[in-house]
Amino acid sequence: MSDFERLVEVGVGNRTDVAAALADAGVAVTATDVSPREVPAGVEFAEENVLDPDPERYRGADAVYALNLPPELHRPVLDVARRHDAAFLFTTLGGDQPAVPVERETLPGETLFVARE
Repeated sequence: MSDFERLVEVGVGNRTDVAAALADAGVAVTATDVSPREVPAGVEFAEENVLDPDPERYRGADAVYALNLPPELHRPVLDVARRHDAAFLFTTLGGDQPAVPVERETLPGETLFVARE
């Protein structure tokens, strides 16, 4: 994901390591969640529900990504990404399968799903 210049993470929760690593690599990262969260230095945070997104938050993003995204949010997040011409990359919980068409990329320990057009 460091190939992108500006990323939005949906549902950061307490897992801030990916956002922190991307920010450390010089990527502009905005982390969102429905509840207030502490994020590392260099990561912007916005309290937001992706089901009612602020379009300004995603404008100019190269990609939207989510970690451990439940299937019921795959389509809504893909719709947000598409509205802003951004790529959509995500991982799922355990054996959950993607609810949208994807290409699979194998990473150490898990699969990264890249939504297709």
